[in-house]
Amino acid sequence: MLWHLYEPTMTQPTFKKMGGASNSDPSALRRWATSMLMRRFASLSQRDKQRVRFEKQRQRRGEPHRVEYFHQVEDPYSHLSAQVLGRFTDAYDVEFVPHMVGAPPGANAPEPEMLLPYSQHDCELVASHFGLRFLPGIKPPNRNRIDLANRVLAGASSSTFGERAIQVGDALWSNSDQELDALEIQLGSSSASDAEKQLNDGNARRAELGHYSGAMFHYGGEWYWGIDRLYHLEQRLMALGLRRDGSEQVLVPRPPVESGPLRDDGSLTLEFFPSIRSPYSSIIFDRVVELAEDAGVKMVTRPVLPMVMRGAPVTFIKGKYIFSDTAREAETLGLPWGHAYDPIGRPVRRAFALFPWAEEQGKGAALVGHFMRLAWREGVNTDTLKGLRRVVEAAGLDWSDARQRIDDPAWEAVIESHRTTMYADGLWGVPSYRLLDDDGTSLLSIWGQDRLWLVSRTIQATLREQQGGA
Repeated sequence: MLWHLYEPTMTQPTFKKMGGASNSDPSALRRWATSMLMRRFASLSQRDKQRVRFEKQRQRRGEPHRVEYFHQVEDPYSHLSAQVLGRFTDAYDVEFVPHMVGAPPGANAPEPEMLLPYSQHDCELVASHFGLRFLPGIKPPNRNRIDLANRVLAGASSSTFGERAIQVGDALWSNSDQELDALEIQLGSSSASDAEKQLNDGNARRAELGHYSGAMFHYGGEWYWGIDRLYHLEQRLMALGLRRDGSEQVLVPRPPVESGPLRDDGSLTLEFFPSIRSPYSSIIFDRVVELAEDAGVKMVTRPVLPMVMRGAPVTFIKGKYIFSDTAREAETLGLPWGHAYDPIGRPVRRAFALFPWAEEQGKGAALVGHFMRLAWREGVNTDTLKGLRRVVEAAGLDWSDARQRIDDPAWEAVIESHRTTMYADGLWGVPSYRLLDDDGTSLLSIWGQDRLWLVSRTIQATLREQQGGA
């Protein structure tokens, strides 16, 4: 399978927490083949053809519009998703098929010991903005509580699954073990063997359809993650005429990025941690720069090594989802994206070798931004000197000077310091953000291109507080 061309070969040891600059240099042929595969996954025209083909096949088989949902009780994002299931099934004329699942398997969940605490923190921050609830300061559930929650949820039917998932989640995500015990008495519970069978069946179905995570919706060959991607599914279903009331407004919209009305005087600093090989970083970089300029905050770009160059493999199904999902998100942003030429390995290292030099000239962000634009949108092969020169000159830098620096290894300590700063705040994925006050105190640490709206709202809330709560 072509995806094996994507897997990096690690020839150097990695640091703790997947640090360090592992070597990941595919041959020219492999780089080209991987790039073609990326473009295929990111192709919106290919996606639209597949949607048409799916609907024709569905009609021919006489099947209903079937949405499958995969719920993981100990996953905070699943608890948020459960709170919209009732509204979703009431609003759309679909057959709803819920499944219970376990944690993501194997390499699909790097840093698993960090994932649950971060997910909990993230859901605490965003829930109220979606009109949902997730209590702060809850101790993560232990294995016994998780097993009991699964047994209680296993007794639900398709029609009662959403409501029971909320009840189970509310009880599980509380600091009272008695709540879950009382819920078991009230609703009953299935046997351990029956709950295990349902989990195994759900895991198998999830794998069969090609995914690995909880809080996932599936329809017609495409996946939609939790409340953050439900709007994509809603738009697709509305285009099929499946909204019962004929409305064209989604139930769970993405909160907008707020660039005003207040403007900072330089007291706030926004640290941005992208990876130049990250699809998600590539689509949000320009918008981060724009937000910082509009809001008057100081922006500091702190690029980090791609995760696959930090020792974290990316599986085929995860890579496929990331590229197709990024293409949808880019479409929403009105951004042409996906004509990619994979910059893994030497192009990344060479660009980072130039980053400290570019920073000295106030053009570090420009170097990073233009690298991603050319590699991800314009299909420039940055593994060639010609391609790298285009990046350098687009950033307003001198190529003859840059040419002498591209193999200087001194950059590694700088880029590694960015990673350790990010990890110190419980972040490991990209893109990530830290909003700091004028004393360097962290006001917000958050991960994801789909969290820039929260960064913008935190900036505005901080400025309102500084100005006396007006």
